[in-house]
Amino acid sequence: MTRFTFLFLCLSGFAFGQPYQWTKLDTEAFRGKQDDIYFIGDEAWYINGIGRIFHSADNGKSWEMQLEKTGTFFRCINFIDSLNGFAGTIGTDYFPNVQDTVPLYRTIDGGKSWQAVEYSGPTVKGLCAMDHFKEAYINHGELSYKTHIYGVGRVGSPAFMMESHDAGATWTSRDMSPYCSMLFDIKMLSAKVGFACAASSYDLRQSHAVVLKTEDGAKTWKVVYESERPFETTWKLDFPSDSIGYATIQSYNPDTTVSMQRIVKTTDGGNSWQEMDLVDDYRLREFGIGFIDDQHGFVGTTRTGFETLDGGHSWHKIDLGYACNKIRIDRSDAQKPKGYAIGVSVLRLGGK
Repeated sequence: MTRFTFLFLCLSGFAFGQPYQWTKLDTEAFRGKQDDIYFIGDEAWYINGIGRIFHSADNGKSWEMQLEKTGTFFRCINFIDSLNGFAGTIGTDYFPNVQDTVPLYRTIDGGKSWQAVEYSGPTVKGLCAMDHFKEAYINHGELSYKTHIYGVGRVGSPAFMMESHDAGATWTSRDMSPYCSMLFDIKMLSAKVGFACAASSYDLRQSHAVVLKTEDGAKTWKVVYESERPFETTWKLDFPSDSIGYATIQSYNPDTTVSMQRIVKTTDGGNSWQEMDLVDDYRLREFGIGFIDDQHGFVGTTRTGFETLDGGHSWHKIDLGYACNKIRIDRSDAQKPKGYAIGVSVLRLGGK
């Protein structure tokens, strides 16, 4: 992309009510990276590593703490409606001062109370991400939905999945070690097709970044992308459409001359992936990624954020705070997309 073309895109964005801006919200100060946030309409919930869950009923203008659970490291959160939600934990033996071995909690009252989820299958050490998909079906001549929910983890291994196919009423677990050693994110495009961010080895010195794909509702998985470099994992992914998706690659290589940060992109529904350069700076390890549409998206890194207007071919710096780990964007209204991002800070997306 030429400098003139980039300037034209930016000016065109202003003309049509863009670019979109991220606004830092007034939330409780936190020293480290907070990992996940979820929103439905005007309501939003976020979690952090000291066992706290926060809720906003007014688009993030004000927040209340709904839960404080000492010894718990909340890692991910997902709601299927305004009342029914789930919060996953990282589990023990990874971060200090974490004693909670329950991988998943559930609320049925919008977060006012939370209970441990019971499940069948092998023991899950911890979860790093969750997603759900509502499958339409005919129920006695009426349109109805089956809600499938998935949780994956964890950083540092072992790799497991939790899944429910009845809106969270019952859960089973699955050992994912035949496919990978660590799991960081999951995105289901349908009841059958989905993707996961993974790592090939628990030993970072040997680990390659991996994207997995399922075509049978998470029963089996295959590797559709694997980096050639050691010290790498994939981290977060987003699909603005069924054919186009993006994922961040994290590099932990101690050699500071290995400095190029990359993302991967698919344009064929996840069957093949192409590496694309983000920025040449070893300090800017990547975290979250989210797109408004196929071309316009954002990436969070350790020190700053980046924005692209051309599908990842070029990027410019924006303020997403430090360690922006999760970017969620509701694209249901193409004219007024809504979004939140979370890391050290909590931010909300709005059009200018």
